[in-house]
Amino acid sequence: MNKAGEQSFISHLIEIRNRLLKVVVFVLVVFLALAAYANEIYSLLAGPLLKHMPQNSSMIAIDVASPFFTPFKLVLILSGFLSIPVILYHFWAFVAPGLYKRERRMIFPLLIASTVLFYLGVAFAYFVVFPLVFGFLTAAAPEGVAVMTDIAKYLDFVLGLFFAFGVCFEVPIFTIVLVWTGIVNANDLAEKRPYVIVGAFIIGAVLTPPDAISQTLLAIPIWMLFELGLVCSRFFVHKLDDNNYPIEVESLD
Repeated sequence: MNKAGEQSFISHLIEIRNRLLKVVVFVLVVFLALAAYANEIYSLLAGPLLKHMPQNSSMIAIDVASPFFTPFKLVLILSGFLSIPVILYHFWAFVAPGLYKRERRMIFPLLIASTVLFYLGVAFAYFVVFPLVFGFLTAAAPEGVAVMTDIAKYLDFVLGLFFAFGVCFEVPIFTIVLVWTGIVNANDLAEKRPYVIVGAFIIGAVLTPPDAISQTLLAIPIWMLFELGLVCSRFFVHKLDDNNYPIEVESLD
């Protein structure tokens, strides 16, 4: 590596460090702003379960430190979750100068869309799926069994569901990327629609309680999101090909 290349490499490392520091500082600021409301935020998260728990029943804390650390763990994760737009901004600001024009026109909308879809998946899980899941689970308890969920285990459970539904709602992005990179074309994906529908219902069966309603409430959005991704892939990829942008590398300096 020559001297100019070495200086450029070092300057990129410095930029990465500076952007990471800005992200960390932003997350910490959000965390400090929300820390005073940690218990209220946890109560809000526990609301869908508490509404379906039997009368005179409550959540419990098995570990000694759980009542203190679990709400703060939630606030820290929530701070990172709310900071995703800032994280994506710094990521985009770092990589954009090294991308081709057609790549910039494609990747930036995908970053925005993937963020929005992930948020929508989390909201769908909280407002639609949680009431069904916890209503089923609490009603399925055997006679004589008191439903008293540990607060730390509940947090791990709902975070897992949030992540699962957030990823499932990224189906349009996965579809567009597959077509854009040339791994498959839109016509091939359209021909595989029956397999996608079956796969959506399998995912719904795995991620939801064993009842047809909640399984369908997840499977149908996955199917619809696949169709949305199929339509968008035809539009965006075709538009980029028609524009026929020249392939030229822009300076990183």
